[in-house]
Amino acid sequence: MKRALWLAAAAVLTITATASAQNAVFVVRHAERADAAANASPMMASDPDLSEIGKARAKSLVTTLRDAGITAIYSTEYKRTQQTAEPLARALGIAVTTVPARDLPALIEKLKAGTGNALVVGHSNTVGPVIAALGVTESVELTDRDYDNLFIVVRSAAPSLIRLHFR
Repeated sequence: MKRALWLAAAAVLTITATASAQNAVFVVRHAERADAAANASPMMASDPDLSEIGKARAKSLVTTLRDAGITAIYSTEYKRTQQTAEPLARALGIAVTTVPARDLPALIEKLKAGTGNALVVGHSNTVGPVIAALGVTESVELTDRDYDNLFIVVRSAAPSLIRLHFR
């Protein structure tokens, strides 16, 4: 188990070093919602907070991406994306830029105009379209239960996609 953990950490460090040299966009779905917990109401609240598990996952982004050279963080106006982005933003001293969830073109414009690495915190139905809009041809689809995906779009003439999982 320790060897597997060490290998995973080495892979993330190698990927983030490569990505930081080539201008990358890290894309995640927000962490677990409080209303997604086993004992929560079956109806999703209009703007739920993160669950305790979600808060822990958001904090794990600090460990995972602290050294990735991120210079910009984008999230939607919803609490769950803001709360997912906040721990890393605080650790890096970066303000989170809010882009309306329904305004994908504005987000893509900001990402394409940026010069450093960026983190985008989106939703199950926006992660794939963001990746596609950055030129990746590989299809990405998430279900309502997918919270542990970390996508890295390495920007170049032919963008490439790396998919990792984080806890």
